[in-house]
Amino acid sequence: MASFSPVTFTLPLLFIFLFSIPQNSEAFSRQISRTRMGIQKREKLSHLRFYFHDSASGPKPTAVPIVRPPSLSSPTGFGFVIIIDNKLTIGPDPRSRIVGRAQGIYSSADMNQLGLMMAFNFVFIEGKFNGSTLSVLGRNAVFSAVRELPVLGGAGVFRFARGYAEARTHEFNVSTKDAVVEYNVYVFHY
Repeated sequence: MASFSPVTFTLPLLFIFLFSIPQNSEAFSRQISRTRMGIQKREKLSHLRFYFHDSASGPKPTAVPIVRPPSLSSPTGFGFVIIIDNKLTIGPDPRSRIVGRAQGIYSSADMNQLGLMMAFNFVFIEGKFNGSTLSVLGRNAVFSAVRELPVLGGAGVFRFARGYAEARTHEFNVSTKDAVVEYNVYVFHY
């Protein structure tokens, strides 16, 4: 009876594995046609205007701290992290029609002035953009009159999107830390 050796079994499997790995970049990447991805239309530029309601107070806050600043002596709260699920409305009144949500995080990322690092998605729930999202990542210098944040991409109608969002504080309550921010978003998409 023939004896079984782990080396006799393992060595052929190792050779099969090594020689089955693709040796060219085609397995990793390839060019495809625009029509195959559903990009048959010309790119267009859309302007969206809505209000972002950042609510840190009340029975159901939509901006919740998840990390406190490591030092309470920091004038900017450097290091705090907030998670958000803020409503987006057609007007500055919180009772105006909801067109979406802003979902993500922001944190204090500047030790000298209040500068937030913001990473969130605008998730639209109404109209022709229903079910579509835009992804935003950037610095928000809160005390500047107008702040620009890059739009890095999107999904749904906004697949392959790029652009920027302008933020303007409409209202800020110092005691509750609640804010209403007007957003004007300019985005290229197909």
